[in-house]
Amino acid sequence: MSLSVMKMKRYIVVVILNVVVLAAIAQPPARMREAAAEKTAATSPTTSPVNASQRAELEFPTAAPMPEDVAWRRDIYRSLDVEKDKNAVLYYPEEPQGDRMNLFTYLFKLMMRKQIKAYNYTIDGKEDFSTSNEVVPKAFLERNHIRFEERAGKFRIDDSDIPSAEVNMYYIKESTYFDQRTATFSTQVTAICPVRKELDEFGAGMVTTPLFWVKYADVAPYLAKLTLNSSNYNNAAQISADDYFTTNQYEGKIYKTNNLQGRVLANYCKNDSDLVKEQKRIEKELLDVENHVWGRDSAAIKKMEAERLLKDSLARAASLAEKTTEAKSSAKVSKASRSSSKQETSNSSRSQTKRQKSTTTFSVRRQRH
Repeated sequence: MSLSVMKMKRYIVVVILNVVVLAAIAQPPARMREAAAEKTAATSPTTSPVNASQRAELEFPTAAPMPEDVAWRRDIYRSLDVEKDKNAVLYYPEEPQGDRMNLFTYLFKLMMRKQIKAYNYTIDGKEDFSTSNEVVPKAFLERNHIRFEERAGKFRIDDSDIPSAEVNMYYIKESTYFDQRTATFSTQVTAICPVRKELDEFGAGMVTTPLFWVKYADVAPYLAKLTLNSSNYNNAAQISADDYFTTNQYEGKIYKTNNLQGRVLANYCKNDSDLVKEQKRIEKELLDVENHVWGRDSAAIKKMEAERLLKDSLARAASLAEKTTEAKSSAKVSKASRSSSKQETSNSSRSQTKRQKSTTTFSVRRQRH
């Protein structure tokens, strides 16, 4: 009996040892497979710019995009001259200095790394965000005479060869809209286009070349990571490129609006004076719409306020008259009450005096003679 028990114990011990050894042998390959999978996921190239943009958006949240079903919207195209003080933050430094770079260099590198999608500038100047109009990096470099080295399908460009110093203007498309769901009136940048100015082939004049369009929603998560110096007097004052555009700190002249004819202002303005007047007229239209919704200058708002003030004044007058009437009535009642009380008091006093007189007794002392 004891022998069989000992054999059983040995058998159990052998089985346990086998299980432990098999588990120890099986774990390293499993861990190796998991490590290999993680390494592949980490080192594999980005599958698409959209995925990269989504990851950047998770790390750096940005403002909500403009809803598609807003009650009112006006699309405006502006040109931002970087020589203006408000726009100079987009230009400097002309060449990268460590981690600092200007807006064009940043967008250019994102485009070449295929982290964002860029779209060719068409002849009519309207942004075309279709797949067929996407920028092909090599064709873009060759067309703009930018020197590069190509190795295994990848491009190497020196910072000195990036024409960031020649990009001294930007076209932006902004949408001013009223969102009826949140009752807010906002202006939001929806697209950006760097513009290059360089001498023509004969050196006789400057040639303006819009380079490419990018959707602001695609680049916003990356712009949240780009830091710009925001002051000439305080070098510690910094702002992100996304905050700069979101808070509309730029200064730009209107050169086009979305209209039925698709015309830019220069097509129907005869001279510079007419162009300036047209720009001011469009700016005033935007202000008038905003004032009509929220402003104090609107005739409708003034009329409503006047009616409200008149109504409040009449209500106060009626309330005052009612209080005055109540006070007079109360005063009459109080006077009548005091008069009645006084009369009762007088009658009571006379009655008491009369009773005292009628009940008076005299004691007569008899005198002895």
